[in-house]
Amino acid sequence: MTTDTVVLYSAGWCGDCRRAKSWLTTNAIPFTEIDVENDPESRAIAMALAEGRRTIPVLLLPGGGVLVEPTNAELATALG
Repeated sequence: MTTDTVVLYSAGWCGDCRRAKSWLTTNAIPFTEIDVENDPESRAIAMALAEGRRTIPVLLLPGGGVLVEPTNAELATALG
């Protein structure tokens, strides 16, 4: 699976998701946010990208890379 921009699989209640979204916004990284809380199909995609783990945020990067629960430093390395 590949994308032209970052895709952020998240949920409103998730602190790590809010942090990742804030980092992307602050660093002017364009992204599409997909809320997995009430969307079973999107939740299944996020789980598949995270190799079966039920954890968020999951970020699908341009070119097909995946980050699962990345720190700000990991985001900077992958996207900076």
